[in-house]
Amino acid sequence: MEKSEKEKMLAGELYLPNDPELASDSKRASRLLRQYNSTTEEQPEQRSQILQELFAKVGEKIQIVPPFNCDFGSNIYAGNNLYMNYGCVILDCNSVHIGDNVLCAPYVQIYTAYHPIEPEIRLSGRELAAPIKIGNNVWIGGGVIICPGVTIGDNTTIGAGSVVVKDIPENVVAVGNPCRIIRHL
Repeated sequence: MEKSEKEKMLAGELYLPNDPELASDSKRASRLLRQYNSTTEEQPEQRSQILQELFAKVGEKIQIVPPFNCDFGSNIYAGNNLYMNYGCVILDCNSVHIGDNVLCAPYVQIYTAYHPIEPEIRLSGRELAAPIKIGNNVWIGGGVIICPGVTIGDNTTIGAGSVVVKDIPENVVAVGNPCRIIRHL
């Protein structure tokens, strides 16, 4: 039996993003995000309920300051005590696992999705996605971009404006474009 486009996407294989099942999942996420982003700070219970419906897993004490955007939501696994400030974006075309006690400054961007390098394949409209894992007790500075397939280890700080293109181990401070270790903790 041939894999669905969604199964290909989650397996890290080339897939067609305009597939009807994926389009339906995206519309669901857009509806929930519209509701979430229109809530106020006086509606923490409503925000929590929407995130419970949107994400695959939601830990305790999550705070995401609107506006927030994602592709599907259903591929996001958020741990306890997650804080995401204004304008964060998660392109969750593959799984995004976020550990406990993770702090994200404004405009953090987490991208599992990417396009093929070969022009012929790229012009076919097919895309790729690779999972991202963020460990426990991680602080991600403002404007950081986390690229597909990256793992960030526990107790690590990623400096503002960094572009994380490869794995960053635990217990370090890493900054820059490309992001590199500047200090071991």
